[in-house]
Amino acid sequence: MRKQLFSLMISSMLISGGIAIAPQISAKTVAVANVEAEAPGVAAQYDTTHVYVNPEDFDKFTDSLIATFGGSKSQQGVFQVTPTPSQTMSQLVYTPVGTFSVFGFKTPVPYPFGLERTGYLVKDMDKAVASAKKNGADVIVETFPDPIGRDAVIQWPGGVNMQLYWHTQKPNYAKLETIPENRVYVSKQSADNFVKSFVKFSHGKIVSDTAKASGVEIGRPNDQFRRIRIESDFGKMAVLVTDGALPYPYGHEMTGYEVKNIDETLAKAQKAGATVLVQKFKSDARESAMLQFPGGYIAEIHANVK
Repeated sequence: MRKQLFSLMISSMLISGGIAIAPQISAKTVAVANVEAEAPGVAAQYDTTHVYVNPEDFDKFTDSLIATFGGSKSQQGVFQVTPTPSQTMSQLVYTPVGTFSVFGFKTPVPYPFGLERTGYLVKDMDKAVASAKKNGADVIVETFPDPIGRDAVIQWPGGVNMQLYWHTQKPNYAKLETIPENRVYVSKQSADNFVKSFVKFSHGKIVSDTAKASGVEIGRPNDQFRRIRIESDFGKMAVLVTDGALPYPYGHEMTGYEVKNIDETLAKAQKAGATVLVQKFKSDARESAMLQFPGGYIAEIHANVK
C-alpha cells in the first residue's frame, strides 16, 4: 500500500563576559526541527483513496473505474496489509483523475481499518508520524510493516482518519491529468483545529475559506455552509463544515474527481454499471454530480465551467 535538506535557526545568543555562547542543542531539539523543515508529501498521484468492497464485487468495481475514467490496474494479489492477521485481495487502480487502493477482505477487517479514507505516501515515515503528532494528530495504529514498506494510521481533530505509507522501493506513478479532491466533513467545533493542524503538517495553503457557500453542494439548496479549500503536496482538499444534517448520499463520498466533460463521464459510468445518485447541478463555477459504483463506492465528480 504505500526522504532531506533542513536548517536549524537559533533565535538568540547568550552573551557572557564579552563572549558569545550558543545554547546547547540536544538531539531531541534537532529532531523536532527536522520534523518541521520539509513537507512530508510526495505528489498527488500517490494520494490513494482506500476503497473496501466485497470480494465478489472486486473485479466489477475496478472494471467500472477504468471504463469511466480510463487508466490501468496493478497486478492483483492476496496479502496481509494489517498488523494483525488478515487476508485481503488488493489492487491499485491508476486513472488520470486519481489513484485507488482497492481491498476485498476475505477475513473480517481488523479495527480500525476500513475507517481510514486515504493513503498518503510520505518521504520519511518516522518524521511524518512525529510531525503529525506534533501538529495534533492521534496515532491510532502505530507504524507497522507491510509486504512492501511501512504504514501507520492517524486521526486528526474532528475524527478524520488517514493512513500514511512508505515504500521500500520508491514508487513511480504517472502524473495525473486532474487532481482529486479529498472531501472532508467536519463539525463547526472541530473545523479550525483540523485545518490548522493539517495545513501545518502538510506545509499546505488555504486556497479559499467561503463562509456562505451554497448548500446545494451538500444537498441543502435552501441553506448555506462554510467550505474551505486546501492545497498541498498531498493534493487538494475540500473541508465541508456542517451541522451534520446531511441528506443521503452526502458525507458518504470521500473523494471528488475532476473530469473534462461531466455528461460524457456520467454516460460512461452508467454504461459501466454505476448509478447516478445526485443529478448534475451547478455551483462555484462547477458542474457536479454523485455516483455510486458497483460494490457501493460513492464518489463526487465535477467539471469546471466558465
